[in-house]
Amino acid sequence: MFNAPEEVIREVLALEQAKKNLVVRAKAQVDFMAFVKHVYEGFIEGDHHKKVAQKFEKLAANPGSRIIVNMPPRHTKSEFASYLLPAWLIGKTPTLKIIQTTHTAELAVRFGRKVRNLMELDIYKAIFPDVELRVDSKAAGRWETEQGGEYYAAGVGGAITGRGADLLIIDDPHSEQDALSETAMENAYEWYTSGPRQRLQPGGSIVVVMTRWSLKDLTGKLIKAQGADVMSDQWDMIEFPAILPSDNILWPEFWKKEELLKVKASLSLAKWNAQWQQNPTAEEGAIIKKEWWRVWESKTVPTGQLYYAKL
Repeated sequence: MFNAPEEVIREVLALEQAKKNLVVRAKAQVDFMAFVKHVYEGFIEGDHHKKVAQKFEKLAANPGSRIIVNMPPRHTKSEFASYLLPAWLIGKTPTLKIIQTTHTAELAVRFGRKVRNLMELDIYKAIFPDVELRVDSKAAGRWETEQGGEYYAAGVGGAITGRGADLLIIDDPHSEQDALSETAMENAYEWYTSGPRQRLQPGGSIVVVMTRWSLKDLTGKLIKAQGADVMSDQWDMIEFPAILPSDNILWPEFWKKEELLKVKASLSLAKWNAQWQQNPTAEEGAIIKKEWWRVWESKTVPTGQLYYAKL
């Protein structure tokens, strides 16, 4: 081989590279994490990413899946669910019809643009060479594939009449303002049940990925409905607190514990527990409210009597 002509060496090397490319393609087509690592430059992998990837692979293999992922802010929630997942699934099934929603139409359209732009890159075509976007249907929030697939982006509250979906993605349906309004939370659920949920085609799947805000947010409403009727959607749910019960942190490859503790110190306990720990609690109705507690200054514990302090 050492004495082979230069053109022969180049040809052999090209064949070896082509063989490697086929291996990468075959793996990325069925392995979501392999796809992510191929197309997402600078990706920092955490253990929670692997668990979410397993859920998405399960969804790809099981039409009709219902998945809820609750995750803290800045942990790659939207990049996974609203950018990489639709790109991967429509690559696998170019006829797929996707409805993508989030709390504003502008943000949903932005995701649509990212997915569309990724699908036009060579790194994507190396994995899914047969998928093509229609030349006359490339709007950022509304585009189609040559094979008949569709992507439609909408904000919570927006009209989706006439659209059908094999996959419905709901990414952070609540804004910060919604969290202050019980009516806004209720409106989001009413919009879901009267709009997107009714657009789902037989065998269609739903992915809800969000940060928790309240017991009355969309996750809370869906779980409550699940328990009320065995015929309602039954959710495969996964929750990721920023700081684990073991006191380790969820994504040490990216976050430092000191930084998370600074976030915690800057928030109310209710906001920290809901948004970062995925453990919202009732704001009212506790028999003993936390603000009633006071430090007992005496060294002896009172017995047989009820003591109280005037607040």
